[in-house]
Amino acid sequence: MPDRTARDIEPPLRLLPWTTPDGKPCYLSSGDAGSRLNRRADEVEAVQLNMGTELLAHARALLDDRKTHAGELRYLAHRLTEALRDALRIAESRGERLVADDGGAGHADAGAPRGPGVP
Repeated sequence: MPDRTARDIEPPLRLLPWTTPDGKPCYLSSGDAGSRLNRRADEVEAVQLNMGTELLAHARALLDDRKTHAGELRYLAHRLTEALRDALRIAESRGERLVADDGGAGHADAGAPRGPGVP
């Protein structure tokens, strides 16, 4: 029997925005988007994305300052790597939920909000 994916399980598993202590992904099995743990995961995602946005602004300032030391840039690179990892995990989780909500029949971006000039 082939391995099942998070989308194959009913209700589909939600990839959470944190990992186990040894770095493995955590999943939530709940069909209730308003459950306490789902709401907590939403809050953590919002914090992670906000931290990434603030870090990006800080990075721009550090990179514009010619007096920034190599150690500061290495530290910045580590934090940016963490922020990117978090953002990619959030994107993966949200993409999987979009596909699950669409019954897997549509595109991953089906139902995604559209901005100005986006068809």
